[in-house]
Amino acid sequence: MSDENNETEPKPANDMPLSREAELEAELKKVKDQLLRAVAEAENGRRRAERERDEARRYGAAAFARDVLQISDNLRRALELVPADARKASEVLDALLVGLEATEREVLAAFEKNGIKKVMPLGERFDYNLHQAMFEAENTGKPAGTVVQVMQPGYVLHDRLLRPAMVGVAKGQPGDQPPVEHVDERA
Repeated sequence: MSDENNETEPKPANDMPLSREAELEAELKKVKDQLLRAVAEAENGRRRAERERDEARRYGAAAFARDVLQISDNLRRALELVPADARKASEVLDALLVGLEATEREVLAAFEKNGIKKVMPLGERFDYNLHQAMFEAENTGKPAGTVVQVMQPGYVLHDRLLRPAMVGVAKGQPGDQPPVEHVDERA
């Protein structure tokens, strides 16, 4: 009788066949891996969105800034066109120029406040990342590759180029060593 009792006793619930337990563990491992990947992907997406938002806030006004640069350039040209003796001869013209100079100072202060910096490379080594060579000048007495004239200043917004400075560059003399290539560290 005891043999019959052993056969009719129910098996404990934790006595699943070994293959079913291994199958469940593999499925659990798979689901856990998928969950970890989904969490990592969501975190990467959040970081990417945050980085894009920061860049949009920092560089979003670049097109507007380029347009305002033209206005600033025209204001500077207008101020430079008036001869000093004409200014002294007319109080009205002098008052107008004082107002234009104050406006220019405010524009430049707004540029600086918003991370826009002027690039005036006179006497510096030519940097193709910031300058655009318009011509080469011979017999300047300067080393080859030195900026000898700035025709139009350049501007950067934080660390991005808004507009290159248009420059004239010293040409090397026969037998001069070629200028050392500048390596772009941003690439």
